[in-house]
Amino acid sequence: MIEDNPALIAAIRDRFAHVDSCPFQGPRIFFENAGGALTLKSVVETSTFYAALPDNPGRFNPAGQGTQKVIDKAKADLAVFMNTSSGQFFAGESGTELLFRLIRTACVNAPEGTKVIGSSIEHPATRSAARRWADIAGLSYVNVPHDDETGLVTAEDYAALVTPDVSVATILHASPVSGMAMDVAAISRAIRAVAPGCVIIVDGIQHAAHGQLDLDSYVIDGYAISPYKVFSRHGYGIAWISDKLSAAPHDMLIDAPATGWEFGTRDAGAYATVSDVVAYFEWLGSQVSPATERRERIEAAGGAIHQYERFLIDAMINGTGNLPGLKDLAHVRIIAGAENPAREGLVSIAVAGVASPDVVEALNSQGIRTHTRKADHYSGNVLDPLGLDDCVRVSLCHYNTLQEVAEFLGAIKDIETRLAA
Repeated sequence: MIEDNPALIAAIRDRFAHVDSCPFQGPRIFFENAGGALTLKSVVETSTFYAALPDNPGRFNPAGQGTQKVIDKAKADLAVFMNTSSGQFFAGESGTELLFRLIRTACVNAPEGTKVIGSSIEHPATRSAARRWADIAGLSYVNVPHDDETGLVTAEDYAALVTPDVSVATILHASPVSGMAMDVAAISRAIRAVAPGCVIIVDGIQHAAHGQLDLDSYVIDGYAISPYKVFSRHGYGIAWISDKLSAAPHDMLIDAPATGWEFGTRDAGAYATVSDVVAYFEWLGSQVSPATERRERIEAAGGAIHQYERFLIDAMINGTGNLPGLKDLAHVRIIAGAENPAREGLVSIAVAGVASPDVVEALNSQGIRTHTRKADHYSGNVLDPLGLDDCVRVSLCHYNTLQEVAEFLGAIKDIETRLAA
């Protein structure tokens, strides 16, 4: 699909800022997408326009009413993008901050003595919040161990530990360390089969850039994303909450609307850039399918992104041209295994005999941007059981190319050759 259409790849890349160069570094290949994706040029233009406006959304003047319409449109666009027929969207400081708010609210409203369940694969955005607020609210925390070798936690893993007195659950949609995507719908079903009234909150921060969001099918109560990882910009997060969670007692101003969750004046420009992102997915869907309906185009875009990223990942792992893949390099260890169908746009590796920061530095000196993940409070839950102090995270997106993968493999092969000498 995308891989067979060089003109489309060029058109995709043309829509992103700094796609092949950095204003601080010069020419570079960007394989640090899990740390923050490239930004759409339209997002940059939109942000500039709205940053200059002094008016507060909702005020009774043309600018106030106009910016409120922008916010309303963005929320409607999000409903199509994420496929939800109920609940509400709102913005906050970041995806992590929003997850803390959602989990805090769920925990303090849960019956005392009940349980919170989550998994060891989760990012600390949910694990830290769940453990902190479970303790404060007098709840016990149940940890579902993930499989160290596959980097996954499954519905069966949750089903083995969930009990009828579980009142709050957290799920990670995709891991920024192992790169694996969890089956959120299946995990949610497993939880609700035993604890139907449980409040289920999902961390979608890592998954969202890869498309294929379908909230209605998940049957959950909360989902958060960080737009800077979905082609927008830093400085805000977006959460969706169900009607049930919307109505729960939560932090709010005295006498404010009972289902209001936002504090203070929101940035209309942030919301406007969300519409830019959704429009981009619609455009991409129109390039890879004959669909005319918005949701159908978005689904087509998500499918094409997944297929193309799978193509690039396969080349990275198995090799391309005369270049060996990561699995063929004796000193390279692939986190969560070379053959793992759950992988989403990310390969983490450890190079025996070389500290990961040194590998990252060597790659960066050749204009290839990657990132070190250390066994710290962010990634220790994945790396410690594997006996690793750190790893190199190589994260790509659908605007990357096979040629970029080849250049990365050539650089890694050089490191391997030096080790073998």
